[in-house]
Amino acid sequence: MREYKVVVLGSGGVGKSALTVQFVTGTFIEKYDPTIEDFYRKEIEVDSSPSVLEILDTAGTEQFASMRDLYIKNGQGFILVYSLVNQQSFQDIKPMRDQIIRVKRYEKVPVILVGNKVDLESEREVSSNEGRALAEEWGCPFMETAKSKTMVDELFAEIVRQMNYAAQPDKDDPCCSACNIQ
Repeated sequence: MREYKVVVLGSGGVGKSALTVQFVTGTFIEKYDPTIEDFYRKEIEVDSSPSVLEILDTAGTEQFASMRDLYIKNGQGFILVYSLVNQQSFQDIKPMRDQIIRVKRYEKVPVILVGNKVDLESEREVSSNEGRALAEEWGCPFMETAKSKTMVDELFAEIVRQMNYAAQPDKDDPCCSACNIQ
């Protein structure tokens, strides 16, 4: 059984812990305590292949940003989360991806861009088109998720696919716009 190290990154309050806990336990947590770091393991099957995900749910607050290099160095796949009801969280995600590329020294790192809180549509500040355009620029999949568990399981299955794809030798491009998930 293959093991994958997934790192969930994003600003504080965007729902990184809620997404991760919802995937691991199947329940949505309403109560929000700022995370320093939490570690989860879950066995899943992706495309008929059993896998174990080691998921690191990171701090979104700037005071722990110095720990990010270490998370990135050890991670294999990255889920970059912003809140679609917070334009600043969308802006904050861009330097995080730059940091991943800087630390990994590789442009084609498995990444998925996630706009969270789609259930708060009436408060939306970041359009789907903005998220999709950024993901296209980065050459990675884009998804929108919600506490209703919309796309949560698919998100974690897709990061496994991205890591598998990136691990295959002689691939020119581990992600293309054709594989974007809408």
